[in-house]
Amino acid sequence: MTPVLEARGLEIAFGRARAVDGVDIEVRQGEIVALVGESGCGKSSLARALVGLVRPTRGEVRYRGAPLDYRRLKEYRRHVQLILQDPGGALNPRQTVRAAVAEGPRLHGLKDDRVTSALARAGLRPPEDYLGRYPHELSGGQQQRVVIAGALALEPSVIVADEPVASLDASVRGEILKLILGLRDELGMSALVVTHDLGLAWNIADRVAVMYLGRIVESGTVEEVLIRPRHPYTRAMLAAASGTATPLQGEPPDPARIPAGCRFHPRCPSRTDECGTIDPPVLAGVACHLTPLEEIS
Repeated sequence: MTPVLEARGLEIAFGRARAVDGVDIEVRQGEIVALVGESGCGKSSLARALVGLVRPTRGEVRYRGAPLDYRRLKEYRRHVQLILQDPGGALNPRQTVRAAVAEGPRLHGLKDDRVTSALARAGLRPPEDYLGRYPHELSGGQQQRVVIAGALALEPSVIVADEPVASLDASVRGEILKLILGLRDELGMSALVVTHDLGLAWNIADRVAVMYLGRIVESGTVEEVLIRPRHPYTRAMLAAASGTATPLQGEPPDPARIPAGCRFHPRCPSRTDECGTIDPPVLAGVACHLTPLEEIS
């Protein structure tokens, strides 16, 4: 089956810094993929490239098998919508909820009778109670639902959600995650959810892609990656999250000065002398030459 959204050999450079460095990733119809990794690993740059906000230095973004045509971004964004981390910053404080949700359909020449149904789908019921409100009159969770409603008003096939619950209280996070799962189940919508939270990935995703210093170093189903991790970076993240190990020592290297060999080896607790010379390709979902051959065969 052709993926709904994918990146092939995607590279994004800002000067000498390689924020995204040869990434292949795909989102299939009706599935949720979690993209996980530390801050600064390139997750947000990749997310913005997938919605056409950042043009890659090399490689391509594909929607339903066709390369993204940057001359037709308006049409593309009807199908692939971005949801940002900070709903308060994403909403215009001078716009009512009705105006905020209707803005997308208006720009695309669609009728604004989609507003109330989009608000209801986003969990703001009855929607008429919210139409005249302004962002400052809403809670953080309600603001995020308005942002999601703005995306739903265009009836997209895919949403790319960049840390969609990071700025919300713990009590609200579960509600927003349940909403995203419901959209997948009810509408067949696909989603790429960017997060540093492995617990979130476990609760919401069908598949997980682990990113380190601009590259995907491990990918697979939730069970494969989060129960039987094969890459030392994934193992270290899980151990730190569960409290069974100390956090990784040091910070990720500067993307403008990526180390030779495996880019994780300066911080890897399992490194050998070869790690500084071998730049491992992704084989069967993992990029580590230390992974036993029987695990990748």
